[in-house]
Amino acid sequence: ARLIYGARTILVLAPLSVLCALAVGTTLGLIGGYFGGWIDEVVMRVLDAIMAFPVILLYLIIIVALGPSAINVVIAITIAGAPGIARLVRSLTLDIRTREYIAAAELRGENPFYIMFVEILPNARGPIIVDAMLRIGYAVFAIGTLGFLGLGLPPPAPDWGSMVAQGRIYIWINPWAVLWPSLAISSLVIGLNLFADGLREETMRYQ
Repeated sequence: ARLIYGARTILVLAPLSVLCALAVGTTLGLIGGYFGGWIDEVVMRVLDAIMAFPVILLYLIIIVALGPSAINVVIAITIAGAPGIARLVRSLTLDIRTREYIAAAELRGENPFYIMFVEILPNARGPIIVDAMLRIGYAVFAIGTLGFLGLGLPPPAPDWGSMVAQGRIYIWINPWAVLWPSLAISSLVIGLNLFADGLREETMRYQ
């Protein structure tokens, strides 16, 4: 029962974390890619500085600084994931902004943010959606890792990672206490990755 209840927690936190990272990363990527110049340089250098940290170390720094809680787990995954999304969106924006319909929108005097979010973003949605699905799998793994290290959801919240950490003490007596939450994490991540692969193939077929 605790394993099933823990699924609800992870299936809420993982997509929520990725949605927050998408909102931040997409906005920064669009701004940097569209405006270019010093704005792009500042945005990308800040994101490069964040990406210079190993992901696990970045998680640990943020959670230790803010304290273990559901919202802080979301913040940590958002900060760690946003730079990668921003780089993807920036590269897509640099390609799309050279097309004729973007030039036509600029000639009409459209607001830059209208062009970014109405003209550019919908035409870049395919790769972004595929990347987001992969990142949900990464978020599931990250939440499990933080729970295992005791930096995830505070007790007595049902967290698959903390269930593995608690069960490993009795692994020779009751291996199922470790096996089931481990299988739950791995099967969910594999399923999300397979779904993302199928989505990528469909996206490429319709391009």
